[in-house]
Amino acid sequence: MTETPPIEAQPRVPWRRLTLFSLLFLGLTAAGLYVVYDQFAGRSVSFDHRLIQPTSVAAILALLLVYFSADGLRLYFTLRALGHRLPLATMLRLVFINIFVSNVTPMATGGGVAQVWFLQRHGVPIGRATAATTIRTVLAIVFIFSLTPAFLLTLPALQDQPILDKVSVALSFFIVIYLGFFAVVLLRAHWLIPPLSTGLAMLRRLHLISAKRHRRWQFKARREMLRFSLSFGHYVRGPRASVLLSVVFTGVFLLSLFSFPALLIYSLGYDEVQYLTTVGLLVVTTFIMYFSPTPGASGISEGVFGTFFRDILTANHLVLVILAWRLLTIYLGMLVGLVILQQELARTHKDPK
Repeated sequence: MTETPPIEAQPRVPWRRLTLFSLLFLGLTAAGLYVVYDQFAGRSVSFDHRLIQPTSVAAILALLLVYFSADGLRLYFTLRALGHRLPLATMLRLVFINIFVSNVTPMATGGGVAQVWFLQRHGVPIGRATAATTIRTVLAIVFIFSLTPAFLLTLPALQDQPILDKVSVALSFFIVIYLGFFAVVLLRAHWLIPPLSTGLAMLRRLHLISAKRHRRWQFKARREMLRFSLSFGHYVRGPRASVLLSVVFTGVFLLSLFSFPALLIYSLGYDEVQYLTTVGLLVVTTFIMYFSPTPGASGISEGVFGTFFRDILTANHLVLVILAWRLLTIYLGMLVGLVILQQELARTHKDPK
């Protein structure tokens, strides 16, 4: 699958589907904000100029720099551990492409595909690119899944939360599915070959693909699955510094992500709110967002955030902080990613590789 000219040269981007998911993202986001506004904020919202004071803006910009840089560096050093070195500027472009695509596709399914396509265009084989993006995701999941139980058990602000009582069983089920899937992908990837072959055979029997394409896909799928399986072993045995830095920058990225609400709340004068409390609440919020079927966890993220922070923020600040949090961590990156993705696609059509 490393050499797939029709896909590489002329990637068929499902713009209609992306547009539909983008509209769904906007609609669900608006719905989630309205629920918070109506149920938790007492139909009150107002802008607070303290968010745009020079000190607040400077702190926000500094945190954004750490956030985007660490996001790129965690994948950069994962690739280094696998033996691939890409320019940092290229990695930064990939960060924004991922933010856009992953937030307009359900369960962030499109983000990985877009990253693999981008990395392949820059000389990384599909198997290695898939391994790198998957390992990068697994590292983040390990952090979040390890911290969430600790905060659920120890954080006073999370005690007696009705939403957690209602979804605890479902979350436990999804945790097992998630961890089981990634364990198989990373440790026993060859186990996935039989079901994949069965799926391709079914497509052939239904006349959805030709016999020639079936044989080609079957060969390439098995080849890349085995390459992917070997890549994880290469990552573990890769340069220790690169492996360590991929883990370190994953931690830095997540810490910066979880710090945005704390910074916004502090800027609004809530000095009594502990930093660890806001970080813990956002860790659990992010944990729940992993299982959201909506594009970019739209609607659900706003609702969960509002549920957790309604006792910390005043009514007129609740919606404002949610909007600012999503603007800084998601909306801004999506806008930049949309522009960069269009540039990359235009460059692909002009100079196909």
